[in-house]
Amino acid sequence: MDIKEIQSLIKFVAKSGASEVKLEMEDVKITIRTGSSTTVPETTIVQQIPVAQAPAVQPAAAPAAPEAAAPAPAKEEASTDDSKYITIKSPIIGTFYRKPSPDKPPFVEVGSTIGQGDVLCVIEAMKLFNDIESEVSGKIVKVLVEDSSPVEFDQPLFLVDPS
Repeated sequence: MDIKEIQSLIKFVAKSGASEVKLEMEDVKITIRTGSSTTVPETTIVQQIPVAQAPAVQPAAAPAAPEAAAPAPAKEEASTDDSKYITIKSPIIGTFYRKPSPDKPPFVEVGSTIGQGDVLCVIEAMKLFNDIESEVSGKIVKVLVEDSSPVEFDQPLFLVDPS
């Protein structure tokens, strides 16, 4: 996890209203507390796990880089073919859901007209379901992620035609 992902996580937790979030990964433990009575609104504690586990982490980190690089060429291809479309990206890491619950219809379909502030999907992160709202108005051209699949920070989710 790099510093930009940590900063994004801090901003997300601050906006969500959660008072405390703990995240434990193979090599890092992060605790974020908000709304404390001190003058500092956010506290972040990062602890490295003992070096004995570090060799096991590096093979796991190496495949993550190609996965992160894989969407980039697809994005470049999409931008050349779909340069007139706006890409809506994931603001957080989590599990992508198109529906508010399994028995409900999807928030949006291809061809749906959306406005600024409309809920497009839900991303579950650490047992919290976060509504992802549109920052643009337009028409959904393509859904780029399968329902119930994991998404990364800044991963493209939807293509929107703003016209």
